Amino acid sequence: MADPPPVDRDRAAWRDKWYEVIFGHDTVAGKFFDVVLLTLILLSVLTVLLESVRSIRGQYGFYLGLAEWTFTSLFTIEYVARLVSAKNAKQYATSFFGIVDLFAIAPIYLSLLFVTAHSYAVVRSLRLLRIFRILKMTEYIGEATVMRVALQESLRKIIVFLFAVLTIVIIVGAMMYQIEGEANGFTDIPTSVYWAIVTVTTVGYGDISPKTVLGRIVASMLMIVGYGIIAVPTGIVTFEWARASSAGPIRVCPGCDLRPHDRDAVFCKRCGSRL
Repeated sequence: MADPPPVDRDRAAWRDKWYEVIFGHDTVAGKFFDVVLLTLILLSVLTVLLESVRSIRGQYGFYLGLAEWTFTSLFTIEYVARLVSAKNAKQYATSFFGIVDLFAIAPIYLSLLFVTAHSYAVVRSLRLLRIFRILKMTEYIGEATVMRVALQESLRKIIVFLFAVLTIVIIVGAMMYQIEGEANGFTDIPTSVYWAIVTVTTVGYGDISPKTVLGRIVASMLMIVGYGIIAVPTGIVTFEWARASSAGPIRVCPGCDLRPHDRDAVFCKRCGSRL
């Protein structure tokens, strides 16, 4: 069992207090901070949605822009505060939520670099990235942690399953290219594989369809397989979700944010911090 890391005696007490408020979710101050931040996120996303409506943008564009700069300034202060108070600033900055936090504030600053009319389309694309702020909400929802753990545990199984599905659609696509041929719209194997993907996922655009009896038989079999294929990843994630939920509260390392840990664990299995 790893020993806990030595206490950083040079770390200022105010940084620990900030860490408890900003990263903690159990204290009164931490919960209040989360509620305020969630409210700001929702309002900022609402601003982005309203700004995309031409009539509203034309009438209230100035106020929406002012609100956007206000939200960006507040999120910038929050991002800097997280970097300052984090026990490992580099680890936070390169983590998923650290990158999301950066994406939440970077577009409006980057848009200042594009001031010519020629770059207007680029500016609009950058500003659309502000919608990433809504991803920050998942950090403050307890069930999101269970969902993330379930998806992480399911990832390898789903990847193997998707490779099997990819093999099926390539084989069926090649078969349909031979069965139907160019005269019936299956002009090449990639186009036939596209048809197989659309069919096995039960989307059915209808832009390409088999005309021969044998082709329709193969298509019917692929449709039936498609219903089973849809159920497999759902079952995998559901099983892992149930297992993660029954394991009790998700234990998070205060030192490196690693999750989850065994219920009887005393120290983090990555950095050795006491849980």
